Parts: sequence; C-alpha cells; structure tokens
Amino acid sequence: MEKGKSREVTVSALQFACTDDVSTNVATAERLVRTAHSKGANIILIQELFEGYYFCQAQSEEHFQRAKPYKDHPTILRMQKLAKELGVVIPVSFFEEANNAHYNSIAIIDADGTDLGIYRKSHIPDGPGYQEKFYFNPGDTGFKVFQTKFAKIGVAICWDQWFPEAARAMALQGAEILFYPTAIGSEPQDDGLDSRDHWKRVMQGHAGANLVPLVASNRIGKELIQTEHGKSEITFYGNSFIAGPTGEIVEAADDKDEAVLVAKFDLDKIKTKRHSWGVFRDRRPDLYKVLLTLDGSNPSL
Repeated sequence: MEKGKSREVTVSALQFACTDDVSTNVATAERLVRTAHSKGANIILIQELFEGYYFCQAQSEEHFQRAKPYKDHPTILRMQKLAKELGVVIPVSFFEEANNAHYNSIAIIDADGTDLGIYRKSHIPDGPGYQEKFYFNPGDTGFKVFQTKFAKIGVAICWDQWFPEAARAMALQGAEILFYPTAIGSEPQDDGLDSRDHWKRVMQGHAGANLVPLVASNRIGKELIQTEHGKSEITFYGNSFIAGPTGEIVEAADDKDEAVLVAKFDLDKIKTKRHSWGVFRDRRPDLYKVLLTLDGSNPSL
C-alpha cells in the first residue's frame, strides 16, 4: 500500500462445485471473482485445482494430460487479465508440467495483472482417494511470501495446511495473511471419517499461533472418478472460511452451497498486536534443531 493509505485489506474465499470441463469451471471462477470484487474484496482465493475434477482419486496415466506448462498457461493468462481489469490479487491453482516433472502449483497474480511467481506444493499426500504422489513431484520452491499491492501474503496448498512448520515459515518471512486453496472431503475407505472440524481447527491454530488472518477455500459437490478398482467417490465438504488473527472464524460457508466469503482486516492494527504478544520475540530457534529430523533423534545433525 502507498504511504499514508489505509492498511485495511478485504479478503475473499470462493467455494463452488466443479464440473470436469475446464472452460465451465474457469467461467465459474471468473463469475465469483467478479462477485467478490463487487463486495469490496482486494485478494480473492479460488480453490485448489479448480479447472476440473479432483482426479487424484485414481492412478491413471491419462490424467497427466491435464497438466500444462507454467509459461503461457491459458487459465493464468485469463486470470491476469481479470486481475488487471478489477484491480485485485488472485492466486491461481494449476497442474504444472515442467519438462518431465509435474507439480501442484499456484501462481500469484498481482492487482495490475503481474505474475509474481509460483509456489509448488511441498507436502504431497498419498492415501485412499487422495493419491497425489502418483502425479506430483514434491515442490522445490520452498515456502514463499509474495509482496502484492495490498499485503505480503503466504500461500500454501491443501495438505500443506496440516503442517504448522509451513505456516510459521511463511510468517517468519513476513506474511501478513495466509491463504490455503484446498480440495478435501469424504474418505472413500471410511464413511464414518469426517475431518472437517479437525481441518478447520488446525488452520485456526495457525492463524492464532502466528497472529495473522487466514483464508481457506474448498470445493463442494460429489465427484465420481473411474479407478483401476472401479469407481471412487468423494463428497467435498466445503466449509471454506476466513479466520482472524486469534484463530476466530469471522466468515464461514456450509458444506453444500456456492459461496463468496468476504472479511476486512486492519493489517497495521494486527501487526501491532502480533509484535506486542511476544511469540516472535521469545522464539528460541537454537532449541528447534529437532524439527530438522524425522524421528527426533540426532537433532544436532
């Protein structure tokens, strides 16, 4: 923001059901971005891999055809034009092909349409219904922050949201707001497992521990994917939300309806509270070497 201007920033989380047609989904995303802009939003988050169905329910070589190179990616180019037209920031999730590597990536588009670069998803899940290791290499960008027109933002992707280290890494680099595009729902192997409340509480903890607002965008709807073992089905539970800097939920969607959530935050006021709370003053990085290990042994290595 320019010196002397207000540090109030309005953020938005979108939520919608995907079809398996790219043009339809991109048109839906654009429609909802425009709605968010009409509500005053400055930074607008679209859900993870919104160009189509969440294909990672299956391990199928045909789904690699969904990937496209980052350079001249048609959806990113379209969102650059939209961001410039509306004067908004749009993180754009996409399936990236990089020579023989593939990533679950997100491009950060600034309010003038400039592409600020990409983040590649670091933590890649592998379980029933969420078989991402078949498609995606582990991200090699590291956790990043992006200086946009309205705020310095940290953006990570779905499974990353379960790791407090990721949120803290972005906060340490100066992220003023955290964003998590997501695709999560039911568990095909266990009808009785419902992670939605756990999912929300973990991210609320990231907001509260780092004293920053947090925006989570998830899809809704039932998606059927043909797998090598027959059809797999996930019902995505939505529940997109915006949390404030103490972890409080200030706006939330339900599990069935399309939504455009909007909330305003005074970043200077939050910065003062974050600095005065002392959690960054009293950190002891010299004691955290154990975090560099997998099993807690030999932390000095």
